[in-house]
Amino acid sequence: MAESQGFALLHPTVQRWVWQQGWTCLRDIQERAVEPILRGDRDVIISAATATGKTEAAFLPACSRIAQKKPRGVSILYISPLKALINDLNRRLRGLCELLDLPLTPWHGDVPQTVKNKQFKKPSGILLITPESLESLLINRSSWCAGAFANLGTVIVDEFHAFLGSQRGCQLLSLLHRLEFLAQRPVPRVALSATLADMERVAAYLRPDGALDRALIVCDKSFSHLKVQVRGYVEPPESHGGKPSAFGRITADLYKLLRGRSHLLFANSRSQTEEVTTALTHLCEQDGVPNEFFPHHGNLSKHIREQVEFRLQQQASPTTAVCTSTLELGIDIGRVDSVAQLSTPPSVASLRQRLGRSGRRGNSAVLRMFVRENALTSRSDPWDRLRLETVMCAAMVNLLLCKWYEPPPDNHHHFSTLAQQTLSVIAQYGAARADQLWRLLCGPSGPFAMVDSELYAVLLRALGRRDLVTQLQDGQLTLGTAGERLVAHYGFYTAFCTPQESYLEYKGRVLGSVPMVYPLNVGDRIIFAGRYWKVVAVDHEKSRIVLRPASRGKCVPFTGSPPTVHDRVRQEMRAVYLAKKVPRYLNAAAGELLAEGIACFHDLGLARSPFVLVGQTVHLFPWLGDRITQTIARLLKREGLATTAGDGMISVTCSTVPQLRETIAAMLKRPKPKAAMLMEPGDNTCLEKHDMFIPKQLREVEYAPRLFDIDGAWAFLQGLTPLEFASCSHQT
Repeated sequence: MAESQGFALLHPTVQRWVWQQGWTCLRDIQERAVEPILRGDRDVIISAATATGKTEAAFLPACSRIAQKKPRGVSILYISPLKALINDLNRRLRGLCELLDLPLTPWHGDVPQTVKNKQFKKPSGILLITPESLESLLINRSSWCAGAFANLGTVIVDEFHAFLGSQRGCQLLSLLHRLEFLAQRPVPRVALSATLADMERVAAYLRPDGALDRALIVCDKSFSHLKVQVRGYVEPPESHGGKPSAFGRITADLYKLLRGRSHLLFANSRSQTEEVTTALTHLCEQDGVPNEFFPHHGNLSKHIREQVEFRLQQQASPTTAVCTSTLELGIDIGRVDSVAQLSTPPSVASLRQRLGRSGRRGNSAVLRMFVRENALTSRSDPWDRLRLETVMCAAMVNLLLCKWYEPPPDNHHHFSTLAQQTLSVIAQYGAARADQLWRLLCGPSGPFAMVDSELYAVLLRALGRRDLVTQLQDGQLTLGTAGERLVAHYGFYTAFCTPQESYLEYKGRVLGSVPMVYPLNVGDRIIFAGRYWKVVAVDHEKSRIVLRPASRGKCVPFTGSPPTVHDRVRQEMRAVYLAKKVPRYLNAAAGELLAEGIACFHDLGLARSPFVLVGQTVHLFPWLGDRITQTIARLLKREGLATTAGDGMISVTCSTVPQLRETIAAMLKRPKPKAAMLMEPGDNTCLEKHDMFIPKQLREVEYAPRLFDIDGAWAFLQGLTPLEFASCSHQT
């Protein structure tokens, strides 16, 4: 590494560890990250594909900074969204830390207390922790934190995209801000991710107050060899009872394509994961061969998940993990030969993250997508004929190939998390004045800077009415009786909702859990851990469900909420229709489906006009994301029109195109309404964990901008031309 300037800057012991790994050079991002992290005077954001060495890019220079002086206390704080990532990194860094004689301590709920006690007695080295465990330390060990983090040199946040815009991400920023308040100085932050778009917005999210300079290190090198195929399947009509279902043909093809090697097969729900795993396992049993297909999702027990991860890491036996997003993040599972995706993924960024698990060590990255569409009949609706699922898959692949990913979400007030952090700070210090709390959490440099002092006063008064806080004679706020009970419960440390769950047992062994929102009764059948089960007993008091193996049959499904589609994805869908070309990455069946969709698009006149009139219903296709589509629907509903929206389409019943045009023109002459004006009495604004404590007026301030994009909807409606109204297609 004679020509490597970055390597020359590393501590000699770190250099020795690099040589021991057999590396002949540092990778691009590792080379570029050494100098800014060693300087220790700026934040660093590293965005690069999975398996490009991001972890080492952060830790090699961060460890070099402390190797010489070895300051007292914790020097490097690594924060991960997953306990599994902490366990994995603890294994990977062990050799380097032993060479440096640097203590390495994993810290989460499953770590033995004896390990934590060593840190309590002598804080030092590197601490690998989750946000929830850090929250617990600040509340319960505030004095220890003040000493342990006094000389903290670097904070490393892994899988940073998983925190962006979420309740957990807001909690994380608050925790980091509170740590710096303890240390009375800014601590450089290093954020790592494989899928970051709009780096300037990401940097502003990482440190909203911009107190430190920042270095942005982006490796946008695409896959050197990428093989993509979208495979299409048509669900036969009910009248063709003897023809195999699309699901049966998909599982048969998966069995042929994946058996014998190691793969990741991503599904979009736990129910789909279990259904596919069980079908593939059944095919193995039919052929009398060892099973290679195993489920992996968040409701399975830790033991079952780790067994699957171990099989992938060892690479001794062919293994396909049928998974949700649980294997999307950077757990080291070794090399997989390909990635398969059932139906459209949640986002382009998610697809990129998943694909990054394939194509390591110079091999081609392989992606197969499996898409189901219904058979067309004389009664099929026009929009069914558009083949939206196939077109969306093609649009997402196109955006993936041109390196576009969804940008970070906009900032919001996050009143639920602010309530949690308010109680946490009061618990940490015992008491605090309202103005002190506002300056720390909401002031110009605080993580909740969108909340002004008036809004915060409304929040505090609401917390007071619920006895979560109470005011002392000297004016300070302390926890009320209800607040003490809330903070004392271990569930307080999480900022997001953790739904109550029932544990599934077989012969005394816990297989996993299911949310109580899916109540199970004796006699119900479920698919879980890749097998069929029958419920034989339900103990509601102990949240326990006893199972026994069962034969195949109709099962209770476990589904999740659909993801929100971005504007750019639907715009690309329209571009696919307009191009009138079938991409080479579609197989013959998918190509036919896409050709049908393109023909329908042009038959409906959607190239000329976004309107289609069917009977007495006008259908509007804005080709924009869900927020704008829902906003347009609410705006029209506010004008007295019977309007619904879904799958990117708006339907206005009992209306004509001229009537709709007149209504829109009259609406646009009036001032734009505020987003909160579109809220309806039936809208659920108790979505986040502590929303029950938040006044309705604040919840509407919070959720209206999340649900609705007034400016985007207004711009679309203003852009409609007379020709587009006149060119509306009429369908019978």
